[in-house]
Amino acid sequence: MKIAILPGDGIGPEIVAQAVKVLRALGEPFEMEQAPVGGAGYAAAGHPLPEATLQLAREADAVLFGAVGDYRYDHLERALRPEQAILGLRRELQLFANLRPAILYPELAGASTLKPEVVSGLDILIVRELTGDIYFGKPRGVRECPDGPFKGEREGFDTMRYAESEIRRIAHVAFQAARKRHGRVTSVDKANVLETFQFWREIVIDVHGDYRDVQLEHMYVDNAAMQLVRAPKKFDVIVTGNMFGDILSDCAAMLTGSIGMLPSASLDAGGKGLYEPSHGSAPDIAGQGIANPLATILSAAMMLRYSLGREQQAARIEDAVRSVLAQGLRTPDIYEPGTTRVGTGQMGDAVVAALA
Repeated sequence: MKIAILPGDGIGPEIVAQAVKVLRALGEPFEMEQAPVGGAGYAAAGHPLPEATLQLAREADAVLFGAVGDYRYDHLERALRPEQAILGLRRELQLFANLRPAILYPELAGASTLKPEVVSGLDILIVRELTGDIYFGKPRGVRECPDGPFKGEREGFDTMRYAESEIRRIAHVAFQAARKRHGRVTSVDKANVLETFQFWREIVIDVHGDYRDVQLEHMYVDNAAMQLVRAPKKFDVIVTGNMFGDILSDCAAMLTGSIGMLPSASLDAGGKGLYEPSHGSAPDIAGQGIANPLATILSAAMMLRYSLGREQQAARIEDAVRSVLAQGLRTPDIYEPGTTRVGTGQMGDAVVAALA
């Protein structure tokens, strides 16, 4: 099977290199081909998502992605900035379902910002709709304000919109995931204010008719954010729109001790996916060898499970990560007194050793 390797910017190349090292240690006959993306793509071909990179992603069975974002390109017009690469891949590959598990490993209970009794045993799955909402809605831009108290001034505007089929398909993903977990879905919206999410709630309720064995509750996004830090273990599967999912999944990441522990999968209707850590490119620590590669390594495990049909190998990687944490090895973001501080490459080597 063919895997497209897109390291990207900042710490992306460092952490992806460790995931590739782990994949090679499995001894599977994967074909892995690398291509530039983000700022690296712009530097190589004048565009954050070069056509050759996009073609590779289309041809591959799965995509392993690092991170994009480079302050050196902040002066470029929006369409050429590094971050447009990941949005373009989601759109072009029709990756509408983003799965972000937030699991607190017992060894990291002290690294979470919450009290151990509140967060120990945390196991949440956030299902985020990925190709709609305000991130992709049109019209958008900057114009002269046409009405209201600021008529005539310049204003920026974006459009939040969801089609019925977009909501239905992400709701099905969430309910099906809940059936394999603890049977509970929390649909997060802002139906008390936004027409878009009044419609969202209506459609989710209708889809729930096919999953009466799953419990459904609705929660406004502001309350959901509060409950994530107040009583996070009350959640099982959270399903929400693109913007709310972006924010809540980063909030959930910190419950696990570090965003460096949070993997993700972005899937199309057929199970092909792009796999990436939930954190960004972190240019402030790039090249220092201190970034946490575990989210990327765990993303590779998700890739094996969801797109490549290698459940046993996925479980091997996850067990190896647990073993490394049990040994007390920590990158700086999850370091605590009494544990052993290691760098990016050392952590990758430890996971490879634990595979054996």
